Amino acid sequence: MIPAQLSLSGEGAPPRFRLLSALSYCAPLLVNGVALPFFPVWLALHKFSDHEIGLILAVPMVVRVLVAPIVAMYADRMKERADVLVFSGALSLLTAIALYWTTTFWPVLIVYTIQGATFAPYVPVVESIVISGVRRWGLDYGSMRVWGSIAFIVSTLVGGQLIGRWGGDMVLPVMVFGFVMTVVMAFYCPRIGPTRRRGTPVDIPAATGSSLRQPHLLALLIGVAIQQSSHAVLYAFASIYWRELGFSGTEIAVLWSGGVAAEVTVFFLSRQLSRKLNAWTMIRFGAAMCVCRWILFPMHWGFLGFFLLQCFHSFSYAFVHTGVQRRIVASVQETQESSAQGAYFFYNGMFMGLMTIAAGYIYAWLGLVSYYVMALVALAGLGLIVYAFYLQPQRVVSGGQTREAS
Repeated sequence: MIPAQLSLSGEGAPPRFRLLSALSYCAPLLVNGVALPFFPVWLALHKFSDHEIGLILAVPMVVRVLVAPIVAMYADRMKERADVLVFSGALSLLTAIALYWTTTFWPVLIVYTIQGATFAPYVPVVESIVISGVRRWGLDYGSMRVWGSIAFIVSTLVGGQLIGRWGGDMVLPVMVFGFVMTVVMAFYCPRIGPTRRRGTPVDIPAATGSSLRQPHLLALLIGVAIQQSSHAVLYAFASIYWRELGFSGTEIAVLWSGGVAAEVTVFFLSRQLSRKLNAWTMIRFGAAMCVCRWILFPMHWGFLGFFLLQCFHSFSYAFVHTGVQRRIVASVQETQESSAQGAYFFYNGMFMGLMTIAAGYIYAWLGLVSYYVMALVALAGLGLIVYAFYLQPQRVVSGGQTREAS
């Protein structure tokens, strides 16, 4: 659970806030549920090389991280942040349609890069609206975020069935459907007004600073971004590798869905986990399990073994992500919520983009040994996370324990 702030004026959450927030998460993850596992398959179908696949996947990531923070800061100053989603979803839909007329390297790179830019602010803005609801009305973050992951699973399984039956050409139609849903949900996403300063903390101390430049927060966000970037080889080449092993489209979809299902479990249990594990423990443990995941991945485990390894995603992503969201709430004021989410998105996207570019060359050179390189990257991120923990302002509370550490 991400702790909340109660409204001083006593008003409750808008009608259907939980439902509409959950659906607002579902829409973009319908797209991601197909694009993440199967867009590389579409690229391979059109005979792109490993280097070209790495570049096509990576360049939009770099562009996204340049666009998202700027739009997020603008959203913080708007009367309704959700209005950004209408433009983001509609422009992204147009680029998805344009991909039907692109099958060579430069056109695909340009169109997919534009799509990365237009789609960039969608999830961070939704995230900021949901967390504002968490602050104001004491809502449970995990119970809303989890439905996005469920949408990812459904999208991946349906996409896998369609691709298994009709081949990789089905990737684009399913992506277009997902973008249509982002446009629809942009109109229904909760309108809760501008960000605000008022509110009394309930479960945690008030935000420890008003600036995103706090050293421990910056070190944490960069450390997590490095750790998350170690997923680059998995995201770019796992589906291609599994197809080479003879796994069907449905089996590949199940492997991806297994990881997200494990992630969903963490979000469902986020309230209980928050009572037993503080944010720093979740982040450090998740990063450590990420190192283990990449050490084990190059070994041929068969379908069941790979399924169990995919379940490590509950730690390498969900534990880390949930812990970071709790630390953002504890570290910045609500007036900087979208900006904080934009910064988190920026660091994640920048390091993931750079690592994905590198992954194309590393995988072409080393093959499965690339995962050992990713283990070293995750270990470097874990080291910076530990350093961030010790950079916190030390405010001693009862028992000699710092408030941030408790």
